[in-house]
Amino acid sequence: MSDPASSKITRFWLIALLSGVAILAIVGAAALVIFSGIYNVAADVPHSRPVYWLMQTSRDRSIAVHAADIVAPNDLADPKRIASGAGLYAEMCSRCHLAPGMKGTEISQGLYPRAPELGRGIDLTPAEEFWVVKHGIKMTGMPAWGVTHSDKLLWDVVAFLQKLPELTPDQYRTLVRSAPSHDEMMDEMGMDGGHQGHAHQ
Repeated sequence: MSDPASSKITRFWLIALLSGVAILAIVGAAALVIFSGIYNVAADVPHSRPVYWLMQTSRDRSIAVHAADIVAPNDLADPKRIASGAGLYAEMCSRCHLAPGMKGTEISQGLYPRAPELGRGIDLTPAEEFWVVKHGIKMTGMPAWGVTHSDKLLWDVVAFLQKLPELTPDQYRTLVRSAPSHDEMMDEMGMDGGHQGHAHQ
């Protein structure tokens, strides 16, 4: 009669061996794909569904986790913030994310993945929007505006994003015209201490 304890140990090592072989096979396959260059990174060729799912899920979870402790200011409905954000959006964001009444640009049509049209709304909280605007997203063309802009100005952009989906083309243009000039906003950024703001890093 076989020893039950010995059988358990044998099964354990067999499972461990098979697991190790499976892991090595996966690593080897990944290395083959990477170093052979067969995966097409061209922006005019969509990802396969599994790759797209992996990247989208990783992005969404990363944004949610990193933005979890950010506290949005309570004055995002302030017309001054919205007007300031409109000017910043027109200058920094509209070429990729478009605006009410705006047709696709050469940049917006050539990006992959395509930048979302923010005028249609987006399923992010203000805190998550702030995190994305400040830190950007790798491999998407979304820049990290926190490198050059203060948290205060970036919250102004978020304030505008809350308003954007309900704007007509005329209302959008009126808001942009009412915005402070770029120089005025950058001067203000210098006076308020650069990257100091409401959010956690």
